[in-house]
Amino acid sequence: MLQKGKEAAYDLGLVVLGNFILAFGVALFIVPNSILSGGVAGVAVAIKPLIPDVSTTLVINILTVCLFLVGSAALGKNFAFKTLLSTFLYPTFLSIMSILPEHFTITNDPILSALYGGVFVGIGVGLVFRTGASTGGMDIPPLIMSKYVHIPLGTLVMIVDGLTVMVGMMLNGIEPALIGLISVWISGYMVNKTMMFGLSSAKSLMIISEKHEAILSAIANEVDRGSTILQAKGGYKKDDRPVLMVVILKKQFPEVNRIIQHIDPGAFVIVHDVNEVQGEGFTFDEDSFH
Repeated sequence: MLQKGKEAAYDLGLVVLGNFILAFGVALFIVPNSILSGGVAGVAVAIKPLIPDVSTTLVINILTVCLFLVGSAALGKNFAFKTLLSTFLYPTFLSIMSILPEHFTITNDPILSALYGGVFVGIGVGLVFRTGASTGGMDIPPLIMSKYVHIPLGTLVMIVDGLTVMVGMMLNGIEPALIGLISVWISGYMVNKTMMFGLSSAKSLMIISEKHEAILSAIANEVDRGSTILQAKGGYKKDDRPVLMVVILKKQFPEVNRIIQHIDPGAFVIVHDVNEVQGEGFTFDEDSFH
C-alpha cells in the first residue's frame, strides 16, 4: 500500500511538472512569436487569422476542454481520471504565464522560438506520457490512434502536429509553416527521448558458433552476463544447432565482441539495439553498487 502511495505521488509530481514545462514553452516561445507548432497552441495560432479578435490563450483553453471531453468518450474513465488534472493545470499555468511576455521577452527570433519551444513542449508532454496520462488537447488524437496502429506515440504526435502545421500554412503562408515544422520535429523527438529517459539501454546478441560453449563461458566469467541457449535448425542442411542469446549493456559490447572474435572469428553474430530491459542486472545501475 505504501509503495502504491509513493508511485501515485511520483506520477502526480510528473504530471504537475510536465504541465508546468509545457505551459512555459507555449507561453514564452510559441504564442508570443506565433509559431505554427503542434498541439492546441499550434491550432490556435493557425486559425488566428480567422478569429483575430479572440485571445490565443482563450482559444487554447477552450480546445483543451473540448478535446478532453472527446478523449474521455473514446478512451474511457481511466483516461479521463488521469487527464482531468492536466486539463485543469495546463490552462491555469498557461493563463498565469501568458502575463510574463508583457514584462520581459526571452527572444523575438522565430527560429530560436521554434527550437526552444519544441524542446520545452516535448519534455513537458513526455513527462506526462510517462505516467500513462495526457496533457489533453492535441495529445488525445494520437492516443486514440495508438489503440489501432503500432506506431510509437512520439511519432503519432509528430504526424498530427505536422497536419496542424499544414492547415496553418494554408492560412498563414509557407515560411511560418517551415518554421513550425522545426518545432514539431523537435517536440516529437523530445517526447520519445523523455519517455525513454532513465530506462536501461542495451544490445541483444544472437550468436551462432561451433564454439558456443567457450563463448558462453567467457561471457559469463569476463563480462558477468548470462546467456540463453536457443535450439535452432539450419535452413540449408537442416542440422540442429544451438544459438546463444545474450543481452548486455551498450558499453559492454566492445568487450563481448572481442571475446567472440578471439574464440571464433567465423562466428555468425546478429546485433540488435534494445530500448528497455528489466530484470536482474538491468533494473538497477550496477555501478552504484561498486
